[in-house]
Amino acid sequence: MTGIVTLTAAGAIDATYRVGALRRGTFTRAESYTREVSGKGVNVSAALAAGGADTAAVVVLGADDVRFARGGLTAPLLRIVEVPGATRVNTSIIDAEGATTKVNAPTPPLSSEAWDATLSALRDELGARPQPWLVISGSLPELAGAGTPVDLAAVRAAAREHGARVAVDTSGGALDALLADPTGIDLLTPNAEELSAAVGRPLRTLGDVVTAAREIVARGVTTVLASLGADGLVAVTADRAVFARAQAPSVANTAGAGDAALAGFLLGLTRGPAATAAGADPLAVAAASAAEWGAHAVAHASTIVAGPPHGIRALVETSPDLDRVLTAEGEA
Repeated sequence: MTGIVTLTAAGAIDATYRVGALRRGTFTRAESYTREVSGKGVNVSAALAAGGADTAAVVVLGADDVRFARGGLTAPLLRIVEVPGATRVNTSIIDAEGATTKVNAPTPPLSSEAWDATLSALRDELGARPQPWLVISGSLPELAGAGTPVDLAAVRAAAREHGARVAVDTSGGALDALLADPTGIDLLTPNAEELSAAVGRPLRTLGDVVTAAREIVARGVTTVLASLGADGLVAVTADRAVFARAQAPSVANTAGAGDAALAGFLLGLTRGPAATAAGADPLAVAAASAAEWGAHAVAHASTIVAGPPHGIRALVETSPDLDRVLTAEGEA
């Protein structure tokens, strides 16, 4: 199976509180609390490993939390780059109705020495796997003293050097920079809001999403996997649009669902040759896998998924109704 290396340049500790009710300005005692090493790439690698993939997560963590990280369930996957101090903490508060309120800590700057060490670890992991995928996930830290995000040019160069296909799940300025020159990006995974911002107009129907995604594809991206929240997701290439949606058995925590969906899509792609040999549609297989893993993730109390989805089956449309109006959650 294809090896998949993830890069999380701004690692995190995910703290999840469960409360009966969340009221602004009042004291609330949590009913439960969990803490785990996270960051989007770590979440992706955890789901990939649960699906049987060969994966490694290159992640930048504060030295204060490395001992905790090495004692966690994801420890075998982590290729840790240590920086001084504590790791940022991202907090999720989930109330009795299942609503998730999330507050992410700011991303601390990264020294040039730490960035060089991150690139070195990334090259090592890519070099250990033939024809790998590289997944660039999450927010990008600023380079200390520069006031600008770390430059992904060296990351993309490392991918080319090792023949890696590149998937990107980021937002904000990092996404804007990539969209200005997306050459060599094989897979981009925006949500509807990010896709809307990228094309500068609202997206209210599935056709709007497909048209916007094709504009990104025209810039040089091979495939856009657009997440539409409860409406599902759509995988778009220059000449295809495949819609998929899966029903979650329950909703426990929506944090990390997009990461699991990305992992599911990559797991589906690795089954592409077998799907083709069996007469199946590889893009439909990958889209279905993404929807199933995303639905599986929201049923988990934690951000990290444990095990593959069982009993979840996606509805897949290879010729979707482009006039379908998105719900308020799905549109942007």
